[in-house]
Amino acid sequence: MSLPDNTSGNPTPASIANPNDAPEIAVAGQGATVVPTSGGSAAAERGWRTRLGFGGASSAFSASLLLMGSSLLSGIFSLLRNTLVARYFGTGTDTAAYTAAFQLPDTILYLLIGGAASSALISVLSRYRERGEQAEADRALCNILNVVAAVLLIAVLLGEVFAPAYIRYAFPKFREQPDLFAKCVHLTRILLCNPLFFFAGGVLGSRLLVRRIFVYQALQPVIYSGGILLGAVLLHSRMGVDSLAVGAAAGAFAGPLLMNYVGAHRTGLRWTPEWDLRHPALREWFLLNLPLMLGQSLTTTDSWIRNYFISGDKFDLSRLNFARLLFTAPMNVLGPAAGTASLPFFASLWQKKDIAAFSAAVDKSVSRMIAVSLLVGGWMIGLAPLIVQLVLRGGRFTASDSAITTRYFVVYTLSLFLWTSQNLYARAFYAAGDTFTPMVSGTVVTLVSIPVYGALYKTVGAEGLVWAADAGMLLHTGSLAVLLHKKRMVSIAELDGAELGKSLLAAFLGCLATLVAMSVLPAAHGRALALVNVIAGTIVWAGVCFAVLRVTGAKLPDVVLRRKAASKQVSASASQRVRV
Repeated sequence: MSLPDNTSGNPTPASIANPNDAPEIAVAGQGATVVPTSGGSAAAERGWRTRLGFGGASSAFSASLLLMGSSLLSGIFSLLRNTLVARYFGTGTDTAAYTAAFQLPDTILYLLIGGAASSALISVLSRYRERGEQAEADRALCNILNVVAAVLLIAVLLGEVFAPAYIRYAFPKFREQPDLFAKCVHLTRILLCNPLFFFAGGVLGSRLLVRRIFVYQALQPVIYSGGILLGAVLLHSRMGVDSLAVGAAAGAFAGPLLMNYVGAHRTGLRWTPEWDLRHPALREWFLLNLPLMLGQSLTTTDSWIRNYFISGDKFDLSRLNFARLLFTAPMNVLGPAAGTASLPFFASLWQKKDIAAFSAAVDKSVSRMIAVSLLVGGWMIGLAPLIVQLVLRGGRFTASDSAITTRYFVVYTLSLFLWTSQNLYARAFYAAGDTFTPMVSGTVVTLVSIPVYGALYKTVGAEGLVWAADAGMLLHTGSLAVLLHKKRMVSIAELDGAELGKSLLAAFLGCLATLVAMSVLPAAHGRALALVNVIAGTIVWAGVCFAVLRVTGAKLPDVVLRRKAASKQVSASASQRVRV
């Protein structure tokens, strides 16, 4: 199970110009206040805590950097995990069963709580915080946690019982392969505890996000991916593919649940056995979350639709999953991280009814996100064969598997800028308390896309499912942008078209230069040489992209350099305060 995009599921929206305008954040179990301590020790504590994000309100940029760094580390763990899965289990029965086993837990999570408990809850808690009603906010949070967790527990227990029936329906061709069917049911039952862990962690984490404390959020995906990685390394020889599921369950408990509990506890939250079905906050959260439960966009359903059509071919099912996982690693570094970091800032601007600033913040974030995604996409396409070889090749993952997976990976990468930017557009709706509009739009796009998936699968084969996902994501992202424009929330006209054009040119030329360099370099027959070629290709790509951006007068290099200088200045100032 992937982390929900509360992410699931990003660069710079509006930063806070005046740090004094930011809400105060607790640093040690005293609610929203900081208890002064003596001289240097207090300054030192504030210094390291603020730099790590444990206390003090982070700007959107610093929060994005923190979450992107976390996603990068988690992505590295995920790539290592994929390497081990490909080596130990290849593309056969075990990998196909493990891939499919996440679907029922994910379905329960998304259908009962919309996948991201914190997205709707942040709006509710922000209102209590603006009114200074922290005690009531905590009671509301505990009430939502208790009531919904009880419902979710019942759903999980029912899932344990009806897992075989669900697998027969969701993967109709599995019935023709008894070993695959039985293994998938077994792994599904191990993973069914995860929705509870993700939900409880999301609720507890919303208290931290409202305070703009992001460090615990940043640790979640690292711990979750690390759990799966450790499970594979330590247990695969004794447990086989079960080691991956056990690692995922342990990672979900230690990451999303335990880390958010520790963070919420440190900021003053104390759990209470609240149970009030008529509490206004529960009703408000439910109404905000209802559209997310009833409607599902392609960000969620793509894998469900893909698995339904491809269930008869366990090899292509595994290859498509590997390609999607490779694509998701950099995508998660960009999209969900910035979306999570941006939501509290977007919500703050909307609560202040500053629509012009809200629109400018979203447009600036989306413009920079698309620009960066285009550049990264050029790198991914230029080095695609080497990336697949470096991460997956070896063991039971054959040369034929590598070639086919590379093709799927390249097609997925063409839509990278869409997957990342839709995250910010969706967060703009959530920040305004509107979950209904993106639900309707996402559901309509999904329904329209299903026959496209079927048609392209019949005519093109498994690769057609990837092209269908790209087309559906184009329609989904475009629909969100148009709806925000029509509602006069975010103007499409304010997107920086000139900057995007310069980034597209740099991405194209960087990718072309990388492909030429790869044709000149000696063929990589092992991981060591593949790594050397990836590094060489990356240097070529970076040099060409930077040169093109400079020559065309793009703003992106200056923005990055200015932010880097500002971060150093903030760090130096914090260190100076600590010394004083």
